[in-house]
Amino acid sequence: MNAIDDLIRLLKKLPGMGEKSASRLAYHLIKTDDSYNKALGTAIAEIKDRIHPCPICGCYTDQEICQYCSSETRDKTLLCVVEEPQDVLSIASSGAYNGLFHVLGGAINPLDGIGPESLSFPSLIKRIEDGSFKEIIIATNPTEEGDTTALYIRHLLKGKEGILLTRPAAGLPIGGDLGYADKLTLARSMKGRIRL
Repeated sequence: MNAIDDLIRLLKKLPGMGEKSASRLAYHLIKTDDSYNKALGTAIAEIKDRIHPCPICGCYTDQEICQYCSSETRDKTLLCVVEEPQDVLSIASSGAYNGLFHVLGGAINPLDGIGPESLSFPSLIKRIEDGSFKEIIIATNPTEEGDTTALYIRHLLKGKEGILLTRPAAGLPIGGDLGYADKLTLARSMKGRIRL
């Protein structure tokens, strides 16, 4: 196996990267400036040392507390619950939401051995009890696992007075992933959210 084959093999392990895409990227890197390749290699090598989950919401950050939790301008009466850290960026960049976030770290999926104990439900409940939230937006992916997780959150919050539970409205494809939705679709979904 030569160096190009080895690079293609490694690139194919990235999500959404097939043989052709990995090959195209490998050949692009060969033609690219050495300083860029070195900077890219360093960024990849150091990413796990520099990035960590925010201790409050679970979003990835290189600061002590993420930009969303530390912001003075975000609406602290709104909490958007998502599955993964990349969902935070997707929703925040839509421009339709200016509240806080909570990352669960996945969705309930018994077939994969992911039960409620594997996710950040205890910290979610503590945040809700300690906070002054008026609305909890459950923005889990529109999949069986995401819907199961949303129903579980509804069960956990049953009896909490004065908190509106909502879910993003139509616009997100069933079986889709928030991380791949375009900004306009996310914006419409966030603005037209429905009561859960």
